[in-house]
Amino acid sequence: MSDRASGRHALAPRVAVVGSGFGGLAAAIRLQAAGVQTVLFEARDKPGGRAYVYEQDGFTFDAGPTVITAPHCIEELYQAAGHDMNRYVELLPVHPFYRLVWDDGDAFNYTGDGDDMLSQIRSRSASDADGYQRFVAYTKDVFAKGYEDLAATPFLRFTDMVRVAPQLARLRADRSVYSTVARFVKDEHLRQALSFHSLLVGGNPFETSAIYTLIHYLERKWGVFFPRGGTGALVRGLVKLYEELGGELRLNAPVRSIRVQTESAGTRHLLTTDAQADEPFSAVVSNADLHHTYSKLYAHNRAAEQTTRKLERADWSMSLFVLYFGARQNYDLAHHTVVFGPRYKELLAEIFHGSTLPEDFSLYLHAPTVTDPSLAPPGCGAYYVLSPVPHLGNAPIDWDKVAPEYANRILGALERLMPNLRENVVTQRWFTPQDFVSQLSAYNGSAFSVAPKLTQSAWFRPHNRDPKIPGLYIVGAGTHPGAGMPGVINSAKATTKLLLEDLGLTSAAAA
Repeated sequence: MSDRASGRHALAPRVAVVGSGFGGLAAAIRLQAAGVQTVLFEARDKPGGRAYVYEQDGFTFDAGPTVITAPHCIEELYQAAGHDMNRYVELLPVHPFYRLVWDDGDAFNYTGDGDDMLSQIRSRSASDADGYQRFVAYTKDVFAKGYEDLAATPFLRFTDMVRVAPQLARLRADRSVYSTVARFVKDEHLRQALSFHSLLVGGNPFETSAIYTLIHYLERKWGVFFPRGGTGALVRGLVKLYEELGGELRLNAPVRSIRVQTESAGTRHLLTTDAQADEPFSAVVSNADLHHTYSKLYAHNRAAEQTTRKLERADWSMSLFVLYFGARQNYDLAHHTVVFGPRYKELLAEIFHGSTLPEDFSLYLHAPTVTDPSLAPPGCGAYYVLSPVPHLGNAPIDWDKVAPEYANRILGALERLMPNLRENVVTQRWFTPQDFVSQLSAYNGSAFSVAPKLTQSAWFRPHNRDPKIPGLYIVGAGTHPGAGMPGVINSAKATTKLLLEDLGLTSAAAA
């Protein structure tokens, strides 16, 4: 039994999990599977966190995430409980992974087929085809070290970072994603095609560590999927598993505050919700926004105040403007389309560091009815388009005023892919940086928490187990390994392993 556990849990442990995003759900499932009773608190009326579902005028809109990779992470959760994932959810392969289009009419189908990728690249440049093969070999090496070895390994001590420093140095983790890609291929569109992935986890390709090139190999190895019924179906399957394991889910139950009480028998965390004050738990796993966790939930804790100040000095990811719309026709599109604007580096600089809303934009278009027509009325299409925008700490934009015109501009820009789109839209809604604050308690409206820079990764990232507040554990985008579905699910794997060890328990659920 660890020092943290000794003398602290005379009674059967009971753990609160705050937030039912994929990180919170994964942690709660692993703890329940290990025999630890949990209560999962969710502030909103549906589970899923950022994976919320809107139903409007016969259309089903997944709030996100929409790119499902590394399906084994999800499968592991069911296996930990002795269940078969296929009984709960069906994952449908997506092909191509992405269609990339540029404003000059160029297009590229990004796939997991190495021969197909080489053929497309070779038609542009023989030397870039050779460079791409070397890039794949590099990403395979990065994947082996950065994902297979480290993704579910917590970094609690600086020596943990020192231990892997030689490997990170050999892989030149100090370089950015874009600069690394540029060493292998010369065509600018290919450079963009091979570097945009870091945006999917909230990072600027010109600043994010080259470690994130592993996403290329991860997708190539395991593919890209979409759940039948949408991402919401994946959430429902995990909730079903959690409740079958005896877990308790409380919806419309925002946690207002948490007090840490230390007694001779150990430390307790006393949670206050609208329904109950000071409900005792042995430990807390927070899947809430990092800044919200420390500044609001633990507002009167001195250590939390120090962490809050540190977080406010950190670099945070960009925010998003997300437009959901239903059209009276199902357009001929790829499931995922990336629409590059006329600028790349300059636009990203304005998104991540600018103080105003850029005039132009690059877009990600999600067309789920390409794969699953049931998400819209017959003959119609359900769509989701997002535009990366500055977070409110950099650009305090009044989105209530800006949103209608910005949405119309985006729809207009999509009309070269979707003719007469604006006259075919029958329903729409949007989610702005201000909504990230009001509905998700996201600091400054940041969509992906702390930015994934090298100096904010691994040991430098907020830890999976808080070093100063006994019994507080973190999961989700803000801790190691970071954002994205594989990242947050692996954060739960790392965190629950620590928590079970601290409780003096070991289980396959944490393996």
